[in-house]
Amino acid sequence: MKFAAVAAVSAAVLFASPALAEDLHFQIHNNTNQTITEIYVSKVSTNSWESNILDGQVESGGDVNVSIQDGETVCHYDVKVVFESAQKIYPNQNLCQLDGGAYNVL
Repeated sequence: MKFAAVAAVSAAVLFASPALAEDLHFQIHNNTNQTITEIYVSKVSTNSWESNILDGQVESGGDVNVSIQDGETVCHYDVKVVFESAQKIYPNQNLCQLDGGAYNVL
């Protein structure tokens, strides 16, 4: 009987996990020596970038809170960070793993 209860709970967690990905909340920490001027986050399955999600700039060593409320049940996103004089793309990032934590831009 105990096994059946554990299996039922495990199955519920397994099947409920994608629904938890609908709203993502995390912090981006700028671990570079450059100022971040733009941040784009798009589902891996798309071929274009969504709108810039940054309102303002993130100085070196600074943080910004991010919420992705796209109603999607995906975890993997491509992230493009634009600096004053360069840009860097971080492909296929599992943002669900952050669980409210920090995403470090290196």
